[in-house]
Amino acid sequence: MKSTSKLLIGLVCIFSLAGCSRTEPVLTPHTTITTHNSEDQIKTAIMSAGLNRGWIMTAGGPGVINGRLNNRDHVANIRVNYTQNSYTINYVSSSNLLAEKGEIHRGYNHWVNNLDNDIQNRLASTAAK
Repeated sequence: MKSTSKLLIGLVCIFSLAGCSRTEPVLTPHTTITTHNSEDQIKTAIMSAGLNRGWIMTAGGPGVINGRLNNRDHVANIRVNYTQNSYTINYVSSSNLLAEKGEIHRGYNHWVNNLDNDIQNRLASTAAK
């Protein structure tokens, strides 16, 4: 009975620790645009989706938008490269997000995933009919 209890306690500890991982691979969404949007509509969709989520969005040149999110004591910097056919959200740098060796705090991936979903929704709602 004692060995079974020890085994059960050991398994519970292992599964508990596995669920506590705070870092995961950096998410780099690459999204194909299947709707018919002008480049201005795509730029506007990216900018407004970011601003709505609390990102500071600035134009970085043709086909490039830079974003910065300050969330409490965490900072994330991204670059969104876009064309009329697709866009990619690239990690640039961060502060206090445990970024190391291609891994980052899972909160970053959550923020970027939400941004990607919001951009897709805005593109769908403004697509040329």
